[in-house]
Amino acid sequence: MTITFGIFGAGMATKPHLEAFQKLSPEIKLKGITSRNVEKSIRLSKENSIFHYPDAKSMAKDPELDAVLIATPPNARLDYVELFAKAGKHILLEKPIERTTQAAIEIVSICEKSNIFLGIVLQHRYRTASLQLKLLLDAGNLGAVHAVNIQVPWWREQSYYDPPGRGTYERDGGGVLITQAIHTLDLLLYLLGPIDQVKATGGTSKFHKMEAEDFVNAGLIFQSGAFGSLFATTSAFPGSSEKIEIYAELATATLGGGSLSVHWKSGKTDHWKDEGGSGSGSDPMAFSCEPHRELISDFSKSVRDGHQPGTNGRNFLSVHRLIEQLASSIRLPGLSLI
Repeated sequence: MTITFGIFGAGMATKPHLEAFQKLSPEIKLKGITSRNVEKSIRLSKENSIFHYPDAKSMAKDPELDAVLIATPPNARLDYVELFAKAGKHILLEKPIERTTQAAIEIVSICEKSNIFLGIVLQHRYRTASLQLKLLLDAGNLGAVHAVNIQVPWWREQSYYDPPGRGTYERDGGGVLITQAIHTLDLLLYLLGPIDQVKATGGTSKFHKMEAEDFVNAGLIFQSGAFGSLFATTSAFPGSSEKIEIYAELATATLGGGSLSVHWKSGKTDHWKDEGGSGSGSDPMAFSCEPHRELISDFSKSVRDGHQPGTNGRNFLSVHRLIEQLASSIRLPGLSLI
């Protein structure tokens, strides 16, 4: 059974998806694209030899489409999710789900009521190193985890924030937490489980002129009893890979930028490495499309087999709640907290 996709959106996030579809099996097909920027989506359709839909409604009405990948800014989600869900199209959605937890819950509920799957683009989970660390933790090979250090020392030039809406609460829902660190926060909860308490400081540094935060520092206490520290910024020139260091009974595991090192207390060291960058520097798209390919393949298998995708919307709500916990602790303005 072939799973046929359409893409709605023609912004920066679309590029790795278009590359990934070219590498997928014949059982996964990208038929066409459209966006609110018609000129841009026409150009992408020609460059990738795919069909161009005149608008979202015509895409939703196409009986050949099984799923739609939505890659719009966070403030342009609800109406399109409703449109495609009511048309029976499964939805793969760029992170975050929406700007606030409450809005994200509404989108998840719409999809569940329409009996369609909602997958979230969290490609970092599909890196070889991330999967290997998940296996080690689930098997208990590292022993009990006692402490964690999380770092997202990224860099963005001011030009990144100059386009209208970038780094605002109205369009993006926030700054470094919901736009950049969200992948690492998702990995953190995926690997180590819920967080009970947070205490954070942060705000906008003098490196950037923007509405939302570009610097956050926080202390965490996990439900397991482990302690954690979080540092996330887009002010760390020239930018380096995100990193999660796990200090456990039997070893220290360091996951960063697609590589994993495990230093065992027995004296042995193991390494796993993916190819490709992380987008931590001035070019936010400097990374491989391979994790996107794996994610789209996994989502397609879920549609084909009739089971929830691993990166589903309901589970991802925990990341939204964590971000709002951090924002509330900092007392950042502009966020609707529940």
